[in-house]
Amino acid sequence: MAAVICGSLAFDTIMTFEGRFADQILPDQLHILNVSFLVPALRRDFGGCAGNIAYALNALGGRALPMATVGSDGADYVAHLQGLGIGTEFVRELSDTYTAQCFITTDLANNQITAFHPGAMQQAHVTRITARDDIRLGIISPDGRDAMLQHAEQFKQAGIPFVFDPGQGLPMFNGDELARFIEQSDWVTVNDYEGKMLSERTGWDNAEISRRVRGLVVTLGEEGCDVWVHGERTHVPAVKPAAIVDPTGCGDAWRGALLFGLEQGWPLEKCALLGNRIGALKIAQRGPQNYTVDRQQLGL
Repeated sequence: MAAVICGSLAFDTIMTFEGRFADQILPDQLHILNVSFLVPALRRDFGGCAGNIAYALNALGGRALPMATVGSDGADYVAHLQGLGIGTEFVRELSDTYTAQCFITTDLANNQITAFHPGAMQQAHVTRITARDDIRLGIISPDGRDAMLQHAEQFKQAGIPFVFDPGQGLPMFNGDELARFIEQSDWVTVNDYEGKMLSERTGWDNAEISRRVRGLVVTLGEEGCDVWVHGERTHVPAVKPAAIVDPTGCGDAWRGALLFGLEQGWPLEKCALLGNRIGALKIAQRGPQNYTVDRQQLGL
C-alpha cells in the first residue's frame, strides 16, 4: 500500500545562533526591530514537509509517494529521493523557477526563526490526485494554498482517506475553509499553537473537531501529544531523546510514523507513540533527513 504525501520539497539552509533570541530582542522596541544574529555554523539539507515525511515513512518500511514540485535546481533532490528508494512519479520538475528554499536559524533554546521562499511549490496544484488501487492513504501537509485546497477535494473524490496537517500553512485559510478541510479529512494533526488557532477560526474545540473525523492529534513537543477520538482525550507521553541536537523536521518525522501506523491499521494512540519515538530519534541528529531507523529495535 502506498501513501501520497502532498507538500513541499525544499532545500533547508540551517544556521545556529550561539545565544538566545530572547536576549537579543527588546519587547518594547518591536516596532523598530532591527537585529542581526552571528551564525558560525551553517549547512544545507534536503527538506520540505513532503520530503521529510516521505523519508520517515520510507525508513520505517512504508511506501511513500511524495506529490510535490521542484524547480530548475531540483535534479539533485529527485536523485536523492530515488537513491533512498522513494518513488518520484508525482514529483514535477519546472525549468522557470527555483525549488522552494527554507532558511532556518536556531538558537541555544531550540527556538527557530524561519524564512521561506515557495518557488516551484506555488505550482503544486497542477498535479492531480486520482483513484488508484495501490494508493490507500494520503496526507495534506503545508504546500501552496491552491494545492492544499484542490488536493483535499481530490482525495475526497477519489475515496482516499487522508490526514489534514496544515502546519505553518494554517494561517492562509479562513474558518470556513478550515472547517471544509476537517469535514473532508479522516484525521487532523496540529501542534498546540496551531490547534488553538484552528479552534479559534472554526469555533470548534478539540473535542468537537475529533467528533467530525476519525481522530485528532495535538502534539505538545517535549510533553508528548494528546490524542482525541470521539470527543475523548488520551495523553501519549513523550519519549526521551538520547540528545537534543536539532528540532528541524521533528514534526515531519512524527507524521511519517503516524502514516506508517495508520497503514498498519493501528489505534491512533499506538501511531502517536511511534511518532514520539521517531521524533526522539530525529531530534538527536542534525538535519531533517539524516537519522536512521532500526526497525528491529522498534519491534517492526
